[in-house]
Amino acid sequence: MTTLLAIDTATEACSAALLHNGQRYHRFEIIPRLHAQRLLPMIEELLAEAGIGMSAVDCLVFGRGPGAFTGVRIATGMVQGLAFAIGKPVIGVSNLAALAQRAYREHGVEQVAAAIDARMDEVYWGCYRLEQGVMRLQGEERVCAPEQVSPPAELVLQGGAGTGWQYAERLAVQAERQWPQMLPDAQDLLDLAMPDWQAGHWLDAADAQPVYLRDQVATPKQR
Repeated sequence: MTTLLAIDTATEACSAALLHNGQRYHRFEIIPRLHAQRLLPMIEELLAEAGIGMSAVDCLVFGRGPGAFTGVRIATGMVQGLAFAIGKPVIGVSNLAALAQRAYREHGVEQVAAAIDARMDEVYWGCYRLEQGVMRLQGEERVCAPEQVSPPAELVLQGGAGTGWQYAERLAVQAERQWPQMLPDAQDLLDLAMPDWQAGHWLDAADAQPVYLRDQVATPKQR
């Protein structure tokens, strides 16, 4: 059976999840600025709990962003290093999709707007609909001011997930239910990556790339 290892460090949360022989093992901690120190021990704990070595992993999955730039780089670098070491492929998954998948897993909503606080008075934004058990992007992911967000016309938002919903009063749309404290979780990356793994849509470690959405990462937005 497939063995997948997923990691995510794109937000304040640091998480890792392992699927092995149909069983799931999971770690999730909210530890801002401590991801680099904690991530590898988390992975080692999961492997020990499952009773396997790193070489048993078939594919490594990572939250590719958008999110905190340092955090996204940590996950990308970690998954590349591990994948190179064991000669296995990687799959990158959107952190906005991970939020939508978590909202479905925890609350059963099937049409979700995911939003992550992008700082600089902007949000990372994407809308998703459940299709065959996984959240699929409707339209495109973007970074914009809260007042500029817009879902596809055919989407009826049942939920709003992610820290970008702290700007709910400024967002140009509303959702029936909102979870502004929700953060991406690596266990949802497993569900999102499985169809790609089964279809053979993976990457060599060297091709793993972060997705920032924002080109200018270090300087304030020009007014």
